[in-house]
Amino acid sequence: MELKDEITINAPKDVVYAALNDPEVLRQCIPGCEELIKHSDTDLEAKVVLKVGPVKARFSGTVVLDTAGAPDAFSLTGQGNGGAAGHAKGGADVTLEEVDGVTILRYDAKAEIGGKLAQLGSRLIQSTAKKLAASFFSKFAEVVETVDA
Repeated sequence: MELKDEITINAPKDVVYAALNDPEVLRQCIPGCEELIKHSDTDLEAKVVLKVGPVKARFSGTVVLDTAGAPDAFSLTGQGNGGAAGHAKGGADVTLEEVDGVTILRYDAKAEIGGKLAQLGSRLIQSTAKKLAASFFSKFAEVVETVDA
């Protein structure tokens, strides 16, 4: 499954990049996030409860950031396990471009799922993933624009 999109955030690039590296901001924005622990500048651990169609599961997983191109670009990879519900792994490439004090965030994400989740059908999974991404980025923009105001 692949997801691509872009969002405009009314804040400078350095503010957006700092927020993307702030575990408290991320915890507020990730749908269903119960806990987000930053082990280092590149390693995070999360516990998230998600409902996909009839399947509700608590996922625990890890995310590793590659900040070599920061603050203009970075990538992340992660994997999560939801027990009997299944598992997921994937990654995303993110770019940040500042134009007149406003940041355009673009992402290109890929994910693979297995277990019960994979049996739900690709259309349900794709639409749920799009809703979760849209929810994250709209909340992220709201939080960042409030912080920057």
